[in-house]
Amino acid sequence: MAAKHNITVAIDANLLKKARAVASRRGRSVSALLADELRELVDEDAHYTAARKRAISLFSNPLALGGTPLGREAAHERRLR
Repeated sequence: MAAKHNITVAIDANLLKKARAVASRRGRSVSALLADELRELVDEDAHYTAARKRAISLFSNPLALGGTPLGREAAHERRLR
């Protein structure tokens, strides 16, 4: 098991009271609730970072959709009515 470290968090007294009530209803401590939320936040950030890297990789290597690329003249062709 990894070593745990204590931290100090300054929060409003009313928020602490509500957090204690939530923790009590869940059979947890406020410390455990905070640790769970931080773990979830870090995991979400890691997933976001991985998804962002995949997206950037996809953008740097565009998909071949077939067809032939237009030349400059064809792309800027003006049609008269």
